[in-house]
Parts: sequence; structure tokens; C-alpha cells
Amino acid sequence: MESFRGQGGIQMLLSAEQDAQQVISTARNMKMARLKQAKDEAEREVAQYRAHMEAQYQNKLSQTNSGSYMQRLEDETKVKIQTLKESSERVSKDVVHMLLQHVASPRI
Repeated sequence: MESFRGQGGIQMLLSAEQDAQQVISTARNMKMARLKQAKDEAEREVAQYRAHMEAQYQNKLSQTNSGSYMQRLEDETKVKIQTLKESSERVSKDVVHMLLQHVASPRI
């Protein structure tokens, strides 16, 4: 009777070991599936980000090459030229006066 009980205990241990192996195998499979899912999600996010950045870059290029960019540059240049003209008009009388004094003054 005792040997039968020992055999039953061994069978129970073997059965428990097989159950544990199945649980571990199932957990590994679920882990691998989740890792694959995470990898796929990451690849999708990277693709979306890349597409977004490419769209921004293309938009920037189109703005740079468009006439609006050239018009803005021309407007800025006109403003700077006007500022320089106004500045030169303010100081031109003083510069002419200083030059005349320097040329007309007797040298010792």
C-alpha cells in the first residue's frame, strides 16, 4: 500500500511539473507576443513621426522656395535701405561741415 502511495505522489509531482511547464510556456508565449506587439507599435510610431517630420520639412522647403519668401526678403531690404538713407540724411550736413572745416582750416 505504501509503494502505491509513493507512486501516486511521484505521479502528482510529475503532473505538477508538467502543469508548471505549461504555465511557463504559456507565459513565455504571451511575453513574446507582447514584445512583438510593442515592437510593431514602436515601428508605427516611428513611421508616423518620420512622416510628420518629412511633411514639416517639405512645408519649410515650399515656403523657402515660394514667392512669399522672396517678397519678404525684398520688403526687409527696402526697409533697411530706407533706414540707411534716413540715417545718412541726418548726419550728412554734419559730415560736410566737418570736412569743410578740416580742408579750409590753415595748417601749421
